[in-house]
Amino acid sequence: MIRVFHVSDLHFGCADEAALDWFAALVAAERPDAVAVTGDLTMRARRREFEAASAWLNALDVPLTIEPGNHDLPYWNLFARFFRPYRRFQRLETSLEKPLSLPGLDLVPLKTTARWQWRLNWSWGVVSRSSLAAATERLRGKQPGTVAVVACHHPLVDRDTLLSQGRTLRGQAALAQLAKAGADTVISGHVHDPFDAVIEADGRPIRVIGAGTLSHRTRDTPPSFNLLTIDGGTLRTDIRTMR
Repeated sequence: MIRVFHVSDLHFGCADEAALDWFAALVAAERPDAVAVTGDLTMRARRREFEAASAWLNALDVPLTIEPGNHDLPYWNLFARFFRPYRRFQRLETSLEKPLSLPGLDLVPLKTTARWQWRLNWSWGVVSRSSLAAATERLRGKQPGTVAVVACHHPLVDRDTLLSQGRTLRGQAALAQLAKAGADTVISGHVHDPFDAVIEADGRPIRVIGAGTLSHRTRDTPPSFNLLTIDGGTLRTDIRTMR
């Protein structure tokens, strides 16, 4: 049995310290096999925010895989955004977009952030052709009986239950290609409320799971994260909510 804590939208700079302490205490007590972070470690990609996020994540002392979020790209410094957008991940570089292979689980990264786009709202997601090609190539190596999970920041499709304010460019097509390549589930963040649903992607069922936030930027749900349990080729999700 594999247990993964799926957490998202930490938003250091607007983090809820009580929620961070609660999560870290559960990691220390339960020792999950890995922690998957689906983006928005920071609020404005400032150096001090990344330093705080890096120190906190490294102190968890468990295997990590981290996706960048739209808030993790430089906000004001356009030169840095265009030419060095991920440089402040340096203390987390070994965990950034890191595939995980654990008994019964293949976790595959899919970057959905963009340095720029033609749309006015650059916080919206984009699936690049290169990122999708890399993800589908990894999925084709999936072993029989293994649950394949794709991790990204933005939900690939908008649904009534996903309180997203914008659509991920090429997300619908990406979801269909991921399902065709063998993905069972896509996990994401961005919307700050958890969700869990099975949808159709070009005639194939695929599960989409979203995590809440550990920041003060909550919406309908208190600070929360997901416990993903993989056992016997099945994945179970439990939403852990701080009360």
